[in-house]
Amino acid sequence: MEERCLLRMLLPYAEVVVSPPFVFLPLVKSLLRPDFHVAAQNCWVKKGGAFTGEVSAEMLVNLSIPWVIIGHSERRLILKELNEFVGDKVAYALGQGLKVIACIGETLEQREAGSTMEVVAAQTKAIAAKVSNWADVVLAYEPVWAFGTGKVATPAQAQEVHSELRKWLQGNVSPEVAASPRIIYGGSVTAANCKELAAQPDVDGFLVGGASLKPEFTDIIRSAEVKKNA
Repeated sequence: MEERCLLRMLLPYAEVVVSPPFVFLPLVKSLLRPDFHVAAQNCWVKKGGAFTGEVSAEMLVNLSIPWVIIGHSERRLILKELNEFVGDKVAYALGQGLKVIACIGETLEQREAGSTMEVVAAQTKAIAAKVSNWADVVLAYEPVWAFGTGKVATPAQAQEVHSELRKWLQGNVSPEVAASPRIIYGGSVTAANCKELAAQPDVDGFLVGGASLKPEFTDIIRSAEVKKNA
């Protein structure tokens, strides 16, 4: 399992949230500096019960884990988590007091078919249908074709989708909600491309996979300075 990290472009510094596998959450939390936070990579859709192998939101709260990633592309594609199911998971986690990084994104086939916005709008709609308070929601746009493949959306492609997502939120939820959620980009972010991606006006941070395990991760964190100088 890769470690996942959310970088929020918060001036003058970045907010860093580290997301190791479940079994290492307490250890990582105990070793991190106090201004770094921890996220689980997933949680169950409802209260605990006879759901062998699942980890509930209540368990994460009990461990003082403040964040959880929900709807990651691998869970959508491999474990067949549908949009409505992801929406239910987001709503339940928020209801238990967790902050949620909700992932959305299209496959290569969907992009080539010209249906990128149709796909991400449907994914976002399923979340919006269950969420009334977006204060603790971060949207992570991860084009599936660029996640862990070495490919990466161009800064213009990332900005286009992020901008259209804000427009969708404005037209389908409210102008206030459109202005509030952070929309971060995840898709082979590295030290080589992070500054140009960070310079895009609607890219609010990154969901970092493999590069978070390398020394270059510090360069990705420092790319937040691009926002300061914009």
